[in-house]
Amino acid sequence: MPVRSERTYAISELAREFGVTARALRFYEDKGLLTPLRDGQARVYRGRDRVRLQLILRGKRVGLSLQEIKDILDLYDLGDGQRAQMQVALKKFKARIVALEAQKRDILHAIESLKEGIAFLEGRLAAPASPEGVAAARAFEKEARRRLGEGG
Repeated sequence: MPVRSERTYAISELAREFGVTARALRFYEDKGLLTPLRDGQARVYRGRDRVRLQLILRGKRVGLSLQEIKDILDLYDLGDGQRAQMQVALKKFKARIVALEAQKRDILHAIESLKEGIAFLEGRLAAPASPEGVAAARAFEKEARRRLGEGG
């Protein structure tokens, strides 16, 4: 039976496929997240690196830190059928959901505060201006034109 060689990828191929820069791939390598082989100066990525990159980008998208992603990825080769990896990932995913739900509540509160502010301001602006307010606005406008050299 012939030996099938594993598919490999150049740095430019992975960068293009995943929409990242070659610099990002080198950064992940420096952090120990990817471990490409070397062919002289060229990096040669294997299928394993491709899958790890996919997991790195998914983890980043949901807000996991690179250290959390590394902690999960480093458990792959324990020989336990990835049980420890799955347990750690499950714990980190649940914690991230709790954090995102808190963030969601904060965002919804901020939106409500802004809507209340808008309603207040629109209400104030809809009311007719007092004669004193109109005079003050005209005086301000006149001074602004004078300072800008437009006459007045």
